[in-house]
Amino acid sequence: MSRAERVRVFLDSNVLTAGIVSTWGLDKAVLSLCAARICRLVLAESVREEVEENLLIRLGGMESGDVNRVLDSYVHLIDLMKPEMAPFPGEAEVVAGRHLIRHAADVPVLLSAIASRPDWFITHNTRHFTPAVARRTGLRIATPAEFFRALSNSLSDPRRRAIPPS
Repeated sequence: MSRAERVRVFLDSNVLTAGIVSTWGLDKAVLSLCAARICRLVLAESVREEVEENLLIRLGGMESGDVNRVLDSYVHLIDLMKPEMAPFPGEAEVVAGRHLIRHAADVPVLLSAIASRPDWFITHNTRHFTPAVARRTGLRIATPAEFFRALSNSLSDPRRRAIPPS
């Protein structure tokens, strides 16, 4: 699969954080696909900021050596994934896009996703990122489980041919 054909995934902070702190699971599996450069991570600055805040909160009760290990792993993971960065939307854009989603704090994330046009927006927050939001924005919004089911279905499609080695 060429670099241009990689599936571009925009991860919400809940998926990225869970993938970093979990020992296994679908969140970690999505990150593994990105680290292996099978998928391309699209990382919004607003998501990166929220993940780093969440990590510091979650790590607050740990020993300093463990905290340093997790933070070093996070930095290494981001380096491996070489994400495509999506900048913060401007304040005027956030105000104009407020009608797109009920929860105001999600507007910058949603606008970054719209601007970057990923193949998938992956989140656990289906209460805020609803099918109605998907229809309004044209985004394909899914949980990690839904993403992997769709990926599995596309790989098992008999019309899909394996790409010959070069």
